[in-house]
Amino acid sequence: MRNVLIIGATGSLAQYVIEAVKPLENIELTLFMRNKNRLPKYLSDNCKIVEGDALNYEDVKIAIKNQDLVYINLDGDLEKMSKNIVKAMKEEHVERVIAISSIGIYGKPLRPVLEPYRKLADNIESSGLQYTILRPDWFTHTDEVDYTITAKGSPETGSAISRRSIADFVSKLINYPNLYINENLGISKPA
Repeated sequence: MRNVLIIGATGSLAQYVIEAVKPLENIELTLFMRNKNRLPKYLSDNCKIVEGDALNYEDVKIAIKNQDLVYINLDGDLEKMSKNIVKAMKEEHVERVIAISSIGIYGKPLRPVLEPYRKLADNIESSGLQYTILRPDWFTHTDEVDYTITAKGSPETGSAISRRSIADFVSKLINYPNLYINENLGISKPA
């Protein structure tokens, strides 16, 4: 049994990820969020729930204890939150992390709205952990699974991507944690 922590479980993308991961075999899900009442019961059933704030190091450390893989799906002060997560993962000897950042974080000049996502990516890349960073295009609610992956440094291609597509790819990374280690990937709907 592998223990997987989803940080930011009430987010619109994270809810699709939970749906995609729950059917996987030998996965025990822990959902970390500020308010468990914001998550539908059908998603939280058969999951361990930890209420806390990613800005609070002690909350993060409690959630990360005994996990095998951490999936980060947050917004806000991503620099501080990612530093808390990295520190707790190192202290708890958890090596594997998947983080959602954003398309455009390597554009020049960097748009101010993207600065927190760039800081998150930089913190994860320099952490020494086994990471996969995903830089999705803008999200849609389209009910489809259709995506393409681009490596860091390659031109970002494609267009807005469905949450279901991102969740499908994340579920593959969780099911096969040796895929795309130490890679920073753009993900979008093929053009």
